[in-house]
Amino acid sequence: MDLTYTEEEEAFRARLREWLAKVLPGLPAKPAAADWPARRAYDAAWQRMLYDAGYAGLHWPRDAGGQGATPTQHLIFLEETELAGAPYVGANFVGLLHAGPTIAAEGTPGQRARWLPPILRGDEIWCQGFSEPDAGSDLAALRTKAVRDGDSYVVTGSKIWTSHAEVADWCELLVRTDPEAPRHRGISWLALPMDAPGVTVRPLRTLAGSAEFAEMFLDEVRVPAGNRVGAQDDGWRVTMVTLAFERGTAFVGEVVACRRVLGALARTARANGRWDDAVLRRRLGRLSAEFTALWRLTQWNVSEAQSGGGVPGAGGSVFKLRYSHARQELYDAAAEVLGAGSLDADQEWVADRLSSLSYTIAAGTSQIQQNVIAERILGLPKGR
Repeated sequence: MDLTYTEEEEAFRARLREWLAKVLPGLPAKPAAADWPARRAYDAAWQRMLYDAGYAGLHWPRDAGGQGATPTQHLIFLEETELAGAPYVGANFVGLLHAGPTIAAEGTPGQRARWLPPILRGDEIWCQGFSEPDAGSDLAALRTKAVRDGDSYVVTGSKIWTSHAEVADWCELLVRTDPEAPRHRGISWLALPMDAPGVTVRPLRTLAGSAEFAEMFLDEVRVPAGNRVGAQDDGWRVTMVTLAFERGTAFVGEVVACRRVLGALARTARANGRWDDAVLRRRLGRLSAEFTALWRLTQWNVSEAQSGGGVPGAGGSVFKLRYSHARQELYDAAAEVLGAGSLDADQEWVADRLSSLSYTIAAGTSQIQQNVIAERILGLPKGR
């Protein structure tokens, strides 16, 4: 992989920097962390600005409404927007990074035309309805059922950890359409309208005090059969496409953010006298090398995805496994730098430290990632 930048890529970077310098000072203040309706409006407005400027879905294929940018241009975009302090995808996370790419890869022309433009404009927000209360990390153990009735599915069951459900218009929903089939078969991927009768959402409060997740209850909800992405009972394969995006490219912007936090930690340590601790300096130095390596792995994964038709490969699990643990180590180091200040709940790094604990669970637990790496990369036999 060539890690140097071409003249065209550097010109793209310069244009992006110029645009960010022009628009960012005019953005309104960010809403309160707990005010998700206001945060949805804020995130949607930023997404519309990206869309109007030609930066929405930068790396999506042109026939899916994207810009068809190269993997390197995509990484430059993520790097420059993070370094400039631009808003992240926020409430648009599931639509832009999970559901949208899945529909682009697996949807019919009609489905792509219906759902992708509103995602790119920020008009419609998606949530993710995968996990269930009794399934844990065993996604194939899902029991939410969908019974075909004419031109609709009648869906009954419940989901948990449904990201952004309280402000979402649509949900990427996994259901069991054939209860007699083996566990990894008989599953289908549906697009659920969140305003459908029978949908109940109950927000969940996390350890960090936020409520971006929810329980979702489905009581004989009718979903048009035309909302099924992929063939009936082929949802597990479609889900693997979704999870490949989630593990392979959805976290890449956060690597840049972690590198920025690391620099801030070093400056804080120098200011409060903790820089004299040689053990702490070595710890921050090792983390710097860790996140540099993760950024290189990100470049490799995105390049591989491009050559493989746009869908990330199993290398995304390598990234997700190491990144989730490195992020926890970063904020453990932040607590060491802050000292007694690490007990102050109003400190930004304290909230981030609490949030970091979830990363070894989100997008598949570390144990699941280890299985994927063992079976799909190392070629080891499946565990029993």
